[in-house]
Amino acid sequence: MYVPTKIFFTKGVGVEKEYLASFEKALRSAKIEKYNLVSVSSIYPIGCKRVSVEKGLEYLKPGQIVHAVIAKNSTKEPNRLIASSIGVAIPKDKSLYGYLSEHHPYGETAQFAGDYAEDLAATMLATTLGIDFDPDKAWNEKEQFFKMSGKIVNTFNITQSAKGNKSGLWTTVVSAAILIA
Repeated sequence: MYVPTKIFFTKGVGVEKEYLASFEKALRSAKIEKYNLVSVSSIYPIGCKRVSVEKGLEYLKPGQIVHAVIAKNSTKEPNRLIASSIGVAIPKDKSLYGYLSEHHPYGETAQFAGDYAEDLAATMLATTLGIDFDPDKAWNEKEQFFKMSGKIVNTFNITQSAKGNKSGLWTTVVSAAILIA
C-alpha cells in the first residue's frame, strides 16, 4: 500500500513560444521537471510530514513516477493575469486526513487566488469534520471560525501568478503538492 509520508509544496512560471515548452519551463522553475508526475485528488495523508523543496527532492530520482496535486494555468494573451494555487487544510486530530485544493483562475491576484484556494480546502475539511458554518462569510471570518472550533489546526496556500507575456508567448504557471512515500 502506498501512503505518502512526506509532502512538499512548490511553484513556478515558464514563458516560451510553444505551450508545452512553457509548461516544461514552469515545471523546471518549480524544480519538478525531472519526474513523471501523476495527478491525484486532494487528500492530505494522515501523518504526512511537510518538508522543504530541497529536502523533498533528496528522496526523488529523475524519471521516477511521482504523485502530485497540481494546479496549472496558461495564456497566450498579452498581459492577461493568470494564477495557480494549492490550498491546504490540516485537522488538529492527527488521526484524520486533511484536504488540498487546486485553483487555476484568470484575472485574480496571487493574494485573492491563494485565499480562495485556502478557503476551499478549509471548507472541504470543515464539512467532513461536521463544523457548522456560514459558507457565504468572507474567508477571513471563516478562517477565524474554523481555527476557533479547535478542529482545524493549520491552513495555508502556495500560489504562483503571472501576466501573459507582452509579445504573445505562452505563459504558464504551476503550483504543486508533491507526495513522497
